[in-house]
Amino acid sequence: MRIAAVTPLSGAVTPLFKRTAGAAAPQDKARVVLIRHKDAVDEAWNHHPDVVQQMLDEAVAVLFGEKDAGSAWKKIVNPTDTVGIKTNSWKPLPTGPAVEQALKRRVLDAGVAEARISIADRGVLQNPIFKESTVILNARPARTHYWSGMGSCIKNMILFVPKPSDYHGDTCADLATIWSLPPVKGRVKLNILVLLTPLFHGVGPSHYNKEYVWPYRGLLVGRDPVAVDATGVRILQAKRRQFFGEDRPLQPPAHHITYAETRHGLGVADPAKIELVKLGWQDDVLI
Repeated sequence: MRIAAVTPLSGAVTPLFKRTAGAAAPQDKARVVLIRHKDAVDEAWNHHPDVVQQMLDEAVAVLFGEKDAGSAWKKIVNPTDTVGIKTNSWKPLPTGPAVEQALKRRVLDAGVAEARISIADRGVLQNPIFKESTVILNARPARTHYWSGMGSCIKNMILFVPKPSDYHGDTCADLATIWSLPPVKGRVKLNILVLLTPLFHGVGPSHYNKEYVWPYRGLLVGRDPVAVDATGVRILQAKRRQFFGEDRPLQPPAHHITYAETRHGLGVADPAKIELVKLGWQDDVLI
């Protein structure tokens, strides 16, 4: 498929995939959009920025039930906002510039001055833009995690507390409480679980083995971080079954995602309460 050059949004964006714009998800369901493209990651495992940009545009438009990404972004950010793009800088598997710059480009297109945009991970509590932010965009890769089972969109807010280790107990069960704290509460308008090259298995606190990373070439996008993470866990578990030839639950289990719904009311983790929209490349979609 030929990939068009990325341009600023000034009107409708030609979709990568045929679709029909629809209404937002029913009130009793959280919409999550899974979009994949076989050209998002090349044979050397580099991320293709133009493809990632168009994947994000398409997913955001569908998420908000709009005909184009420009209209959808008006529901996320306006020119008077101050925007923090919360990334993840874990060296073996960071969010990466393709996703970070795709988000920044659309925030700029929405009319936000560059001086009121910051992309950061560590140091967000001291970052002046994040301190004043009215909108946070939350983007991190999906990966197995020694303390929480899965490195998730929920967990990506852990650096908004002075002592993250306070939340490591009981398999990080109460991470969702961070979302009720002033630096985070009500500010996160979009969650992106990056599934371009996710990590589905590992042992130990700093585990990383490329044997357990695969080019899934996807993004999971949603407003509800719990629904996004619950869907991401299902994909990792499916990959583990495919790779190991048997059910092999995450160790530790990613209970913090379920507890985000059942203990803390942050969002929904039950698949029956999630409207999953799948776009694009379907080979080995696993869900």
